[in-house]
Amino acid sequence: MKNNQRWAAWYAITILLTCGLVARADSPEFTEVADLLRPLIQADWALQDPALSAADQADAASAVGTSSRPVTTAEDAAGGCNGIKTGLWGFHVASGQQDPWWQVDLGREYLLDRVVVYNRCGSTAARTRHLQILVAGSDGDAGEQTFRKVYQHDGSTFFGVEKQPLVVRFDSQPVTARVVRLRVPGRCSMALDEVEVYAVDDPEKNIALNQPADQISVSQYSRRGTMSDAEFRQLGFTPLVARAEDAPSGQDDPTADEGLGQRVGPLLQQAKRLVDRLSLIDSEELAPLREQRDALQHRWQQLESSGDATGAQRRELYMAARDLKRRIAFRNPRLNIDRLLFLKRHDSVGVFHMCDQFYGCNAKPGGGLYVLEDPFGPQPRLKNLLQDSVVQNGRLAGQKLEGGTFLSPEVSWDGRTILFAYSQAGAWEKYQGREAYEWCPECSYHIFRVNADGSELIQLTDGPYNDFDPCFLPNGRIVFISERRGGYLRCGRHCPVYTLFSMRDDGSDIICLSFHETHEWQPSVTNDGMIVYTRWDYVDRDTNVAHHKWICFPDGRDPRALHGNYPERRESRPWMEMDIRAIPESNKFVAVAAAHHGHAFGSLVLIDPRIEDDNAMSQLTRLTPEVPFPESEGWPIADHMVYGTPWPLSEDDYLCVYDGQARNRGIYWLDRDGNRELIYRDPEISCLSPIPLQPRPKPPVLAPRTSQAAEDADKDQPATIAVMNIYDADFSWPPETRIEALRIIHVLPKTTAPPNQPRIGAANQTNARAVLGTVPVESDGSIYFHAPVGKPIYFQAIDQHGTAVQSMRSATYVHPGEQLVCLGCHERKHDTPQFTGSLPLALRRDPSPIRPDVDGSNPFNYVRLVQPVLDRHCVDCHQQQNALDLSGLPSLAHGWTRSYTNLAEKYGFYFHVSNGSIRQPIHGGSRTTAGEFGARAAPLQQYLTPEHYDVQLPPEDLHRINLWLDANSEFYGAYEDTEAQARGEIVYPSLR
Repeated sequence: MKNNQRWAAWYAITILLTCGLVARADSPEFTEVADLLRPLIQADWALQDPALSAADQADAASAVGTSSRPVTTAEDAAGGCNGIKTGLWGFHVASGQQDPWWQVDLGREYLLDRVVVYNRCGSTAARTRHLQILVAGSDGDAGEQTFRKVYQHDGSTFFGVEKQPLVVRFDSQPVTARVVRLRVPGRCSMALDEVEVYAVDDPEKNIALNQPADQISVSQYSRRGTMSDAEFRQLGFTPLVARAEDAPSGQDDPTADEGLGQRVGPLLQQAKRLVDRLSLIDSEELAPLREQRDALQHRWQQLESSGDATGAQRRELYMAARDLKRRIAFRNPRLNIDRLLFLKRHDSVGVFHMCDQFYGCNAKPGGGLYVLEDPFGPQPRLKNLLQDSVVQNGRLAGQKLEGGTFLSPEVSWDGRTILFAYSQAGAWEKYQGREAYEWCPECSYHIFRVNADGSELIQLTDGPYNDFDPCFLPNGRIVFISERRGGYLRCGRHCPVYTLFSMRDDGSDIICLSFHETHEWQPSVTNDGMIVYTRWDYVDRDTNVAHHKWICFPDGRDPRALHGNYPERRESRPWMEMDIRAIPESNKFVAVAAAHHGHAFGSLVLIDPRIEDDNAMSQLTRLTPEVPFPESEGWPIADHMVYGTPWPLSEDDYLCVYDGQARNRGIYWLDRDGNRELIYRDPEISCLSPIPLQPRPKPPVLAPRTSQAAEDADKDQPATIAVMNIYDADFSWPPETRIEALRIIHVLPKTTAPPNQPRIGAANQTNARAVLGTVPVESDGSIYFHAPVGKPIYFQAIDQHGTAVQSMRSATYVHPGEQLVCLGCHERKHDTPQFTGSLPLALRRDPSPIRPDVDGSNPFNYVRLVQPVLDRHCVDCHQQQNALDLSGLPSLAHGWTRSYTNLAEKYGFYFHVSNGSIRQPIHGGSRTTAGEFGARAAPLQQYLTPEHYDVQLPPEDLHRINLWLDANSEFYGAYEDTEAQARGEIVYPSLR
């Protein structure tokens, strides 16, 4: 049967079985799905392997309900050795790739005669002038070969089909190689036309032609093989050598199955590595499969050595190797899972954004809560868990959860109870996927609990706000994400903020765990009992690059960013890490490297917080390197939302959802060696959140040290913060700095929805804030003070002159009864704390109260804080000299006064909060450089000395100006009643 006919038959079977499955889903009993899955599994093999023909892949895409997918590194790399030379590029790695490489596997070791490199001609040819050639032999598995450099280009520009290619001969030194790698050190958008390799024993035969190739990454210019001439022209490029367009591939092509023969060997090597790894866990169980692998290897070697293998024989061997590798994978003892819980759901609609995807008003109806029984056995069975379940309480009592959508399931430690979020998707009928902003019980997510058999369906939360991402804590409470605190996103649209909350397992005693002023996501529990979650952190800095791994105690205290919170470059790491989970019996975590302007899908990464953070990739390992990080590396974003919701079984094995086309995700097992196998897929709707429905070890219960939960009320005591030594820092303090006070600034949650309404100050999308005051710093750098409860705050180190030397660009908070302790100011996380043996001076006394600052600092108000100084010392002179208008009269801009409009932007100091502000040298960056911000760096300073018309400000007046500059040079101190604030009236913020 020809390829098209075979895949069409599989597709027809798929459609028939899918329809049958839908019809049988009305039954509460488990439904057999093996026949449904069999063609989908083989279709998945076709989609992920470039050795299969284009017709195979196209029909396979049709079988799973989609038509295109992101190109893999191997597929793009194949264009570098397919014999097609255009003068343009045969492959193209990611733009600005660090140390890019391309390589070809010759199949066996050869004594090399020469390597010929056809460069992309034209103005870009100079990119590769520092090209290196490295080689590796047959020793070592793929990805583990030891490469040695055998050639370094001299820096001159070489070309290809025009002006001659680069010819590297090995006359003076014998070079033996199986793998030939081309590499450019440093950052380079590496793109070559063609690479040819010739051996000494047959110097006229290109032994690299059509051999398996690979490369470090892909780009928007990557294609399967060499891009067609027509597509080159569509992109504005003209091939220098015209060629006939590719003939249709398929069974009629006599060479169509040669690639399959070449792929059998690598498949069997993968199978060998897999069986070797799993045998370390259970060698007896894997022994028969090892024998089958060895027999298949022997059979393949005999067939290839005979020289007369037919296409049908190669295809049969290829499919046998694929099937064997799958059977080995599913004998993994870590896949001893009887039942697998998961969701079916459509991706959210509305605004395409990391925040909006979790608003119930953007939910598209469809899907449900499902269980796959015997998921790794020969006859998996499917059940709609809630098919016959009726809500037993609350607003939906007596109803089934039908017609809505599900989100974020969670399984209890004993495997007996399930939590999930559900929305009735009440906005769908009205908006049909268009931008929607409606908050009501019918349009929001609420949390439910049900037994693992589908009984006792209980609604735990309700109301006009979204509650989702529930997670069982070891102490029996439930942590979840909720909008109940209030506030809005500062940088866009109508986006209510949601943060960490907790409640009892019956839905009572709901308390706020996080007082952060913007969004948080997806709490889970670490192996040592802490909460790990994603926080969006952008106080006084770029909106897009800091939403990574945070950790806190189960009662919410001591929130800390363990890594990634201060990237120095937007391109150096993922913009967002989602669905972070601790790996069993490990100190590492798995996460989805996702986008800011997208949904919670992307590429999978491993996080090791024990490695020192370089604010880039030091703590990250790519688990799925074939998929670039959406937005930071890969565009369009939607095309790279490939992986999601990983569930770690070990450092090597993971469950997740995946679709190479980022459209219809199925459930997969994958490992770190690049193996991936489909477990279940519904061609009509995506799957999400696979979780073993069985008991798992419960982390330790960590004793609470706050008093806001009802069961902890007896622990009530004042909240305090202590710093052991403020000089203990991972940066250098300016010379002769003596810190005498710590300033505490309250970051106010935004209470108006649109961005920059009101415009708080010169900085774009900045926070309103209030200066709570200062506390003393002892001579040994220690600090101890009473802290305000429930307020997001940040700190500034104040020197002996009363100006800020260093400032946080993040926020923390304390709970009732909490005693927060820091070692220093940005202390080095990986250093062992140094104790002198004596108690820090501040801890030998009672905690200090916060000493309030001058009028106009709390509530913050420029007209009250700064304008009186200008009135006393500047306004009259400026009027007489016809200089800047520094009066307090209204201006036309944002309701500000004339003095603010004329001073703040040009002479003040502020950090912008906007997309891309990290790149701005003065108003951006990531972390504050000590001594180079605020009053110390403001251009206004040169006008506050006697050199400027003999200005001599009294200490308090100078303090007022400096305080304003240190506090980001803001105008308003609340988001409400701006007209009153502009008149200098006291306006307290409504949400604090």
